[in-house]
Amino acid sequence: MAENNEKYTRELQEFYELIKVLKRLRAPDGCPWDREQTPQTIKKYMLEEAYELYEAIDNEEDQEVKEELGDLLFLLLFLADLYEEKGAFTLGDALLNIKEKMIRRHPHIFGDVKVNGSKDVVANWQAIKGKEQEEKGKKKSTLGNLPLALPALQRAFRLGERASRVGFDWDRAEDVFDKLREEISELEGALEAKDKAQIEDELGDILFTVANLSRKLDVNPEDALKKALGKFVKRFHRMEEQIENEGRDMSQMSIDELESYWQGVK
Repeated sequence: MAENNEKYTRELQEFYELIKVLKRLRAPDGCPWDREQTPQTIKKYMLEEAYELYEAIDNEEDQEVKEELGDLLFLLLFLADLYEEKGAFTLGDALLNIKEKMIRRHPHIFGDVKVNGSKDVVANWQAIKGKEQEEKGKKKSTLGNLPLALPALQRAFRLGERASRVGFDWDRAEDVFDKLREEISELEGALEAKDKAQIEDELGDILFTVANLSRKLDVNPEDALKKALGKFVKRFHRMEEQIENEGRDMSQMSIDELESYWQGVK
């Protein structure tokens, strides 16, 4: 226990020292760039850092995760300082809010509610969250309030996941293929009609159906697409290198020639 207390003391000290660095940067005689930032300007950097952390986790690079985690944490503290500066709330207010929320949403830990596994935990969480939304005057929905800023493929995955909680779902992954074939047929019809708006609609339906198929296969479509893109980039680079080594120009080659090189690097 004493060892844990020492660890927590050190972490709190480092947290305090980081806030001191932030305050120094934001002081009247601090860094001009840091002084000029607003919530609107800083949010894009937060998103970039979150994706860099996501990538570091995927790469299983512990030291990289440590660095990116620190970068994201600093920007969160930066954002809190901006809101405190304009008198909206303090970092302490945000910490208190999330602490109370976690206690409230885990009644099986901090209360007397009994659960029989993670499914019960999720069901309780959603029920409590729905009640909170009602108390705030927001519309209660099984779909919740997933942020529009989420990558569309990930949002599609999560929306299907939430709809499935009330049984609005296919029984098996194989059943989704019928829907996918139907959507592809409708896209083909839109292409024949040369209806641009309908083409966009049908293509969106196909992507949403694929996201649901991924969910039924227990595969995150965002992760699957990232891996596919990574594989494409690596192969394309190998193809470029091979063609360049032969002294040829890709832009002057036919699609059949390029396909031959592509199959070769595969």
